[in-house]
Amino acid sequence: MSLQTKGYEQDYARFFAEDDLQGNAFYLNQLPITQVECILKIKSNVLLSGLPYFVGAFNYLGSKLDYKELSANEGVNFKKGHTISFNLPFALALSGERVALNLLQQSTRISTFTQQFVKAAEGSNTKILDTRKTTPGLRILEKYAVRVGGAHNHRFSQADVWMIKDNHKTFFGGLEPAWKYFQSMQTFYQNTIVEIHSLDELKQAFELGVKHMMLDNFSPADIVTAIAIKKAGVTYEVSGGVKLDNIKDFLIEGVDAISIGALTHSAPHIDLSMKIVPPNKNTSWLK
Repeated sequence: MSLQTKGYEQDYARFFAEDDLQGNAFYLNQLPITQVECILKIKSNVLLSGLPYFVGAFNYLGSKLDYKELSANEGVNFKKGHTISFNLPFALALSGERVALNLLQQSTRISTFTQQFVKAAEGSNTKILDTRKTTPGLRILEKYAVRVGGAHNHRFSQADVWMIKDNHKTFFGGLEPAWKYFQSMQTFYQNTIVEIHSLDELKQAFELGVKHMMLDNFSPADIVTAIAIKKAGVTYEVSGGVKLDNIKDFLIEGVDAISIGALTHSAPHIDLSMKIVPPNKNTSWLK
């Protein structure tokens, strides 16, 4: 699993523009390029992810850090206190540290949180999905982190799968005209998901031939009722109000998936840092 910098130059350019590396050219060009040991310190219990992006940040600046050196650590659960070492020129280590760590922390906190939901759903036939509630500009990284955490990706954009939501129904005048509008797009292989807000609307969706239903903010009792009328070939996705402390209430046989926006927008903070070891110095102070 490797992420090449090529194809992501615009993203890294945008990330590093925030640090204004060109703002003081004298400083930038005076930084020593001596090779130093870098220590990535893991200061929380985590499922580490995002190392391809971490490596890519340094390589964008001109380092030749080989992802293979760190790849064995990607997607691994680490306890607080673990360290990972690698080598970089001092100037690039210092200049790339913050951006690289920000990307790594964002990915790791999402994968760590996601894994908790996946473990909570073990033993059921229900898949855990993410949503499009992602940080603008970081969707690919955040959805990557969800996959490392063991969950599944929902749609990546508005157009790869149609989804009829409440605002569509409000504008078009109800579910039926909204459904007919999307059917008129004539995209033969493109699926359409319908956000369902009541049992009556669910029955209407069946009459229209909808195959993919998102049961929005349904109570567990209403989900049981919905499953009782579920037809062959139809998928049920539950969304809204599902948390770690109540997910067991929604893991009902017949629920195919649960989508959880919190995976990406509310994952708890985790702590990572990077320390540089000067040449010929001991590392006892790192402990």
